[in-house]
Amino acid sequence: MSAGQLPFSELDGAAGRGRSASARRADRRDERTNPRSRGKGTSAGAIEADALLDGLTEAQLAAVTASGGPVVVIAGAGSGKTRVLARRIAWRCLRGETDPLRVMAVTFTRKAAGELRSRLATSGIRDPIAAGTFHSFALLQLRRRWADRGIAPPSLVQSRYRLLSAALPDRSTSSRKRVDMAAVAAEIDWARARVVAPQDYEAAAAMAGRQSPLPSGHIEEMMVNYQAAKQKKRMVDFDDLLTLALRDVRNDPRYAEAVRWSFQHLYVDEFQDVNPLQFELLRAWQGDRNDLFVVGDPNQAIYGWNGADPNLLSNFHRRDRRAQVVVLRDNYRSSPQILAVASTLAQDNPLIAHHHDGEIPVVSCYPDDAAEATGIVEQIRNARALTRRWSDQAVLARTNAQLPQIEVALKEAGIPARIRASSSPLATNEVKTELAAFDRGGIDIGTAITDLFERSEVDDGLPRIEIERRQNLAALARLGDEYMSSDPHPSSQKFVAWVGTLQADDVASGGDVVDLLTFHSAKGLEWPVVHIAGVEEGFVPIAYATTGAQIDEERRLLYVAVTRAETQLNLSWAAERTFTNKPVKRQPSHHLGAIEDALKRLTVNPRTKANWRRALAESRSAIDATNPPSPPPASGRRGSRHTTRATPDLHQALEQWRRRKARSANVSPHAVLSDDLLASIVQRQPTNRAQLAATPGMTPVRLNRYGADLLQIITQTTDRATTENRRYRR
Repeated sequence: MSAGQLPFSELDGAAGRGRSASARRADRRDERTNPRSRGKGTSAGAIEADALLDGLTEAQLAAVTASGGPVVVIAGAGSGKTRVLARRIAWRCLRGETDPLRVMAVTFTRKAAGELRSRLATSGIRDPIAAGTFHSFALLQLRRRWADRGIAPPSLVQSRYRLLSAALPDRSTSSRKRVDMAAVAAEIDWARARVVAPQDYEAAAAMAGRQSPLPSGHIEEMMVNYQAAKQKKRMVDFDDLLTLALRDVRNDPRYAEAVRWSFQHLYVDEFQDVNPLQFELLRAWQGDRNDLFVVGDPNQAIYGWNGADPNLLSNFHRRDRRAQVVVLRDNYRSSPQILAVASTLAQDNPLIAHHHDGEIPVVSCYPDDAAEATGIVEQIRNARALTRRWSDQAVLARTNAQLPQIEVALKEAGIPARIRASSSPLATNEVKTELAAFDRGGIDIGTAITDLFERSEVDDGLPRIEIERRQNLAALARLGDEYMSSDPHPSSQKFVAWVGTLQADDVASGGDVVDLLTFHSAKGLEWPVVHIAGVEEGFVPIAYATTGAQIDEERRLLYVAVTRAETQLNLSWAAERTFTNKPVKRQPSHHLGAIEDALKRLTVNPRTKANWRRALAESRSAIDATNPPSPPPASGRRGSRHTTRATPDLHQALEQWRRRKARSANVSPHAVLSDDLLASIVQRQPTNRAQLAATPGMTPVRLNRYGADLLQIITQTTDRATTENRRYRR
């Protein structure tokens, strides 16, 4: 293969069967001469298959043994999704209902494909199963077609940003240096994932609430120019693999039948992450057959920003009336106490706990981000006394930029820690570029770090990818500030070496380190103890989430983070956080109100046994109550001020305020203010912050977030009632 051609080895390993073409041809000859050699079960195979059903729950059993199709499995967090997928494939193969050589098992990562193949290898199936990503299967299909037609494979785009830069419209040339090509690439990728034509981009982006990094009309031109440049150079990128594979199947019926014959039994993991382009390719592979098995969790759909559409899973049964839907609710990962928190974030499919009791989760508020880092260190040290390894714990944050400060605090405390490569801002291109400049030397380290702070300031209205890029630079700037305070003779090259020590894993610890990673990177992983940092407005949800769909996705992202924990969960936020060397006041995430309500229901008298099942049920009811009934106005003693005309008016005013807040935050009214707390406020009618804080049910989070609003409503309502009473007496 010539330089620049497609790196087939990187993709083909995921979907390849590990067998030569001649061996596969021999298989097909065997099928023609001995039809019973494939796809027919034996009594021994049936016995082996039945053994795979041992230990399954009723719902898991229904998913594994469902007849016909398509079959849609809604699998909640920790409900045994991979177990069900692997056993479904193996059970059908061993029973002779499925030919292993005709299976296509689609995953979203090579790691997940490898895990699935490993499970299947121990299940008794003699032939290997083809498991891989959409891209790997598309490439496999294209390679065969190119080979059959004698076509030399095109080259893979090596420098995408160079092609994109050349594709800029002529009127953008003067501002070329200011164009963020990463943001442009993200927009083009999103449009192609959503099957949006260039001329439709602007309308589709506006509907999705996306902020274009270029003036109106420029992205459309770039999409056209970029595609033309690739075709001229006979190059393809990874999205082209999907579009070309889809084109070939759609345009050539005979070829489509050959592809469908090769892969007759389709399985798709993590279906909530499928985007419209992938879905169209899957439908083309499927044809009019019903042998399709998909599994996913709508509550873990966190890639909408990248083009994924969770409605493809949620509404599958509406598009295809043949579909059988099986729901897995049994959770075997997390304690009942952690699921009580998760239930406040789940839109549907509440989980049933099967894990033993754990500690009641803790919500902590710190005065600033430095204190939060120190507090997390203490929590990790305390939890270490109950666990055997540091690696039993993880710190999760919404953004890469939050992690280095916590990593430094841990290492200074002598606790081994590492930022996983996929989450580290130090691993991003923008930070690598800056470090390379520092390493070349010849610059004033102090001046360079000050300049870095200035260039990392975040302004309103910037595209999401630009905000993240600047946040990563800000993380590097803060590390530079810390380095300057610790080295009496600082230099730019010594700074690079110091940063390198942060990136290196603690080899002496044998991998026994506390993991630090983002919510996105944590998906699919789990730890006994999880610490979630920065549960604040601006992070949770992220500042650039403005539409209802984006805010929904941010809620699901927190749900993913919470359900990574097995027995212990700590959440924290800082009342002040430093951005680009400037302190900024922060507010707790609006999700913490409902979470603290759930935690209160878990808190019981130490002399009584915790009724966690009831508490969990109450937490589920709280999130389901999207429009809870209003309690009657509380009556007070005769002659007290609580029997004034203000009481019903105050209740109505608080109800209206609560509904407005709930709509703006896209949560249930109960998540803003519980019915009991609302009734207590109406009854007590506090007139200052101290009285409001003493109201039963008023948490510090709610007090900080809503205190001023509540006191203003009370004052206005009671003043109006007093005026009306005076007029009435006259």
